[in-house]
Amino acid sequence: MEAIFDDIASALREPRQDVWRPVRAFALDMAAKLFLGIAIGLGVGFGMALAG
Repeated sequence: MEAIFDDIASALREPRQDVWRPVRAFALDMAAKLFLGIAIGLGVGFGMALAG
């Protein structure tokens, strides 16, 4: 009987499934790509400006 209550208690303590995880992962991926693109663009731009 005690094992049943332990199972119920552990089931209630389980974290709920995060439905926003794929959306957050996609948004973080897109933000990283945007930041990397801007950094590369600025680097190429400064490099071309310095080269003349």
